[in-house]
Amino acid sequence: MGEAGDFRTSISHVSPYTRLNVMFQPLDWMEAGFRYTSISNRAYAASTTGQSNKDKSIDVKLRLLRESAYVPQVALGFRDLGGTGLFSAEYLVANKRYGDLDFSLGIGWGYLGNSGNIRNPLLALSNRFRTRTVSSATGGEANFKAFFRGPASLFGGVEWRTPWEPLTVKLEYEGNNYKNEPQQNNQVQRSPFNIGLEYRYSPGVAFTAGLERGNKVMVGLTLSTNMANMRASKPADPPPPRFTPEASANPPGWAATAAEIQARTEWTVQRIAPQGDSAHVWITESHTVYREARVQQVIAVMHRDAPASIKRFILHYNERGLALHTQVVERSEWVTAHYQAQTPAELRATDQRDYAPPRGRTEDGLYAPSLPLRAPEDATVATSPGDTQAMAPWERRTEKFTFGLTPSFSQILGGPDAFLLYQLGVSATAEYRFTPSTWVNAALNWRLLDNFDKFTYTAPSNLPRVRTYQREYATTKRLTMPVFQLTHVGRLNEDQYYSVYGGALESMFAGVGAEWLYRPWRSKFAFGIDVNHVRQRDFAQDLGLRDYKVNTGHATLYWDTGWNGVQARISAGQYLAGDRGVTLDISRRFDNGVTIGAWATKTNVSAAQFGEGSFDKGIYVSIPFDALLPRSSKFTANFAWAPLIRDGGAKLGRINPLFEMTSIRDPKAFSFSPPDDKAPKAGDNILDFKRAQ
Repeated sequence: MGEAGDFRTSISHVSPYTRLNVMFQPLDWMEAGFRYTSISNRAYAASTTGQSNKDKSIDVKLRLLRESAYVPQVALGFRDLGGTGLFSAEYLVANKRYGDLDFSLGIGWGYLGNSGNIRNPLLALSNRFRTRTVSSATGGEANFKAFFRGPASLFGGVEWRTPWEPLTVKLEYEGNNYKNEPQQNNQVQRSPFNIGLEYRYSPGVAFTAGLERGNKVMVGLTLSTNMANMRASKPADPPPPRFTPEASANPPGWAATAAEIQARTEWTVQRIAPQGDSAHVWITESHTVYREARVQQVIAVMHRDAPASIKRFILHYNERGLALHTQVVERSEWVTAHYQAQTPAELRATDQRDYAPPRGRTEDGLYAPSLPLRAPEDATVATSPGDTQAMAPWERRTEKFTFGLTPSFSQILGGPDAFLLYQLGVSATAEYRFTPSTWVNAALNWRLLDNFDKFTYTAPSNLPRVRTYQREYATTKRLTMPVFQLTHVGRLNEDQYYSVYGGALESMFAGVGAEWLYRPWRSKFAFGIDVNHVRQRDFAQDLGLRDYKVNTGHATLYWDTGWNGVQARISAGQYLAGDRGVTLDISRRFDNGVTIGAWATKTNVSAAQFGEGSFDKGIYVSIPFDALLPRSSKFTANFAWAPLIRDGGAKLGRINPLFEMTSIRDPKAFSFSPPDDKAPKAGDNILDFKRAQ
């Protein structure tokens, strides 16, 4: 087993099979991922393009025992867990390294045990382990009745790390004899021994070659990294603000301060208003994974530009007019932490200091300034030096209309028409704000380049077609309007938020809806309800509508378990096809902000009625651009994989969900940073508390 965060993708070919594997290590003791196997001499039954058969599978491996000086590592694994069963297998394996040699010995069932070179040891418990039944063609459900049944075989091997460091030699004895291949595709095996070479070109790139079955050449490529250790230096970022312990004698004015904060953080500064010995800063559009580093940039600029009479900085965070969070930074302590050498004990004392409540603290413990802080509409910006003008409040003039252009890309992987269907285009997004809390979003997508001439397959369905019209929505027009939505959000009290919305809510459905969210500040739990009445959109994705309509919505419990960064979401309700059930979403969030997760949905639709796959499921990854790019970015890259698109368990794809909008209330909202980041952390000298507006 690798380390938590390990990720690898590999492709290999040994006739007649080409395999693509994508594996993740969400926990030290668990590995999971998906596999595509292309069978070159068998046709895809549903293909109209003559594509070879593609078998999909989900694989899982669990570590049962950690390796020590005298004890081997022991792991239990499952291949094609819940798939069609063509290549399904279970195995128990032990590994032990001695110097440059690494030995393995295991027992396999299913595809790994077809040679039957030993008697199935579980027959000592029951005769039911004698026969193995392959799961149904629809797949999607774990075939427990087949686990560890039928023939069993020993397998094992040894690998030698040669004196030439990049090269490893491998010899293995396998448990499959290729006489019972899926789809009667039996192969000749001249020897059960395979030999191979692995050349590690770099830490993340390895080439492999070998001789398998005594008569077939294998070649492969593996790319690997550790996602939990991803970090990127920032040579393209501007240099940090020049630091001096003293305040500036010539403050540039709050407009210049706000502009520099925005340039460094990509956050929008709405207002800066001094009040007594404090400077208040209102920030919005701060949805970022690496918030902590940006807070330090904000304070550095504020310290450089604020007059000496300012003793603390108070940062107010809001999104769409919703007050969400406030931070207080004591200026003298921040300067001390950045300028004077301190012992570890002194640093710990600073971290653990109890802060006195700021002035204006109300009986319920929320911060409420005693003086009005909103600048008048005709407020002007101080342009000359001196504390008098520097203390004048400043407010950004609101931009009602914003517009942007971005490239767009979408893909369909593993379908019967082609292994990869794709489209490249340009997406135009626009937003008009009637008020900070009421706005309309619109998007247009122009499909420029694609291979949709191969896209001819529409999956069969026993349910209302809410997702299996995927081809019709993707190919009918090149210029489409995926979203046109009016939204209003509000705050009911300290911990409760709501939104109401209507319009073209996603590419396939339009309608109206509402959401309510209960999210206490810094709580590990949140709970929300959304209700929607929607109607299917026309295939052209314009303003036209089809006849199908449905009520859909869910109650969702959000839980940060506090264990190894694991988070859970449980949703129950009615889906787009009118089926009712539960969705379970489990994810692991690493300290650098990378998230790996999986979801599964089970409804009152039977596996036969759902069709191939039996129920909806998938895997996703979210990576902050900050961990990838040489320049800071507040955006993230999101990837999701689902083995099949079917109509059962389909959720409405809403934009602007309240849980994401209120992410700054998360207990770990300011804790994510690059691994081994030695920069001072915002939490070292910041008091977080709830804002009462």
